[in-house]
Amino acid sequence: MTYVVGYGPHENDRGAIELACQLARSAPQPVVAVSVIPRGWGTPAAAGTDREFAHWAETVGADSAALAAADLARHPEIDGSAVWVPGRSVPQTLLEQAEARDAEILVVASSGDAEPGRIRLTSKTDRLLHSSTVPVAIAPRDYQTSSGVARVTVGFRDDDRSWSLLTRVAEICRRSSAKLRVVTFLVSPVRRPVTSDVSHAETQVIDLWATQAASAQAEAAAHLSSMGFTPENLEVTTAGGPDWGAAIGSIDWADGDLLVLGSSSTHRLAQVFLGSSASKIVRHAPVPVVIVPGSPGH
Repeated sequence: MTYVVGYGPHENDRGAIELACQLARSAPQPVVAVSVIPRGWGTPAAAGTDREFAHWAETVGADSAALAAADLARHPEIDGSAVWVPGRSVPQTLLEQAEARDAEILVVASSGDAEPGRIRLTSKTDRLLHSSTVPVAIAPRDYQTSSGVARVTVGFRDDDRSWSLLTRVAEICRRSSAKLRVVTFLVSPVRRPVTSDVSHAETQVIDLWATQAASAQAEAAAHLSSMGFTPENLEVTTAGGPDWGAAIGSIDWADGDLLVLGSSSTHRLAQVFLGSSASKIVRHAPVPVVIVPGSPGH
């Protein structure tokens, strides 16, 4: 098993390596930084041009791997290596590398135009999320840490996928001695005075959501207690607000935190796909996010 890092040859992807090393400190596995370099077409008519292109690509690849190796050298306690490979599609090549290297998690960085400390998907990462069969971890821009994973927050919706995800994350937390926090995000508009039947119905819906969430959370807590979790290493809570930023900001976040979300897609061809709610959570998350594909049948 490995942590495979997508390392862009023309970008500062140190955040992705920082995140991969953080994961490796908690659950030791080798970290492999992979730079994908454009592949030539190899047609006879373009033989001369293609040779020049291949030479350029090799130079870029070697330089990128050297930069990745230098970033990994900042973490001498981690078993890290850097390689470059040719490919015509960065997402597809990374997926092939993840499979070939038996990756436990595929780690990528945020877009270069994301705000510092925030996550923004690149077009390549977005395509990657639609087809990955392994979890994809996304580092906030300029991410740095010297800690391991101290606490894992899992987004819980009380559906089949969430229960499957919760069990998987709980097992990982037990192996890595990380604390577990189960959060149900409740986003609702600011309540208006009850001046019509519509407003009254809206208030009832919001109250029903909160009641259902509390019931589901109690069930989740009982399930996790049966797995050996105690109040010292388990927290179950809701995060509410009039918008996603307020809801996510209503709970504490610290160095060593990791947020895990499950796939919300029902399309059989999409292994990992961010639904509208998950996309908004990712956009406002102040910590690294791991997107986990649904298990078959979930």
